[in-house]
Amino acid sequence: MSLEGCEILLGVTGGIAACKTADLTSKLVQAGVSVSVVMTKAAMKFVGPTTFEALTGRPVYSELFTPQEHFQGEHIGLAQRANLMVIAPASANTLSKLAHGAADDLLSTLTLAVTCPVLLAPAMNTEMWNKPAVQRNIEQLAKDGMLFTEPGSGWLSCGQVGAGRMAEPAELLTEITSVLSSE
Repeated sequence: MSLEGCEILLGVTGGIAACKTADLTSKLVQAGVSVSVVMTKAAMKFVGPTTFEALTGRPVYSELFTPQEHFQGEHIGLAQRANLMVIAPASANTLSKLAHGAADDLLSTLTLAVTCPVLLAPAMNTEMWNKPAVQRNIEQLAKDGMLFTEPGSGWLSCGQVGAGRMAEPAELLTEITSVLSSE
């Protein structure tokens, strides 16, 4: 399936894997996808918005109450035009917010407002990934209809080797294509 003309909302949360999300963004744009990026404040500690603006040719959204484009609210306007929402990396904090219906920032509010499929790419330290609370949140989100790419195992930025690595951009692109082709 061609991704040409598809609209993807790309949520970026706090974690070193946000660096890999820039590569994913580039791959999506090269495939003809229109990408709108929403970043949490924590994500901006790892990768700057300018990176994503340069890759997408669009503004990066981060504020719930400072409209840039949609004056009825970014969470409404962005949600209405999306074919798919991808959150990569999906931090433990974000997974918890989404599992409990919290809406305290643009990304979590937007996730509640979208009607398109949501694909989550978790990324975190192995100990965090293995915690019962994180696994409960993942189970709840799956029950709520959210889709997942499993994190891989390997070297983590904390110096450990184990589960918790965000899926590679090429794997995510394959998964995104699969989800969009089934719509």
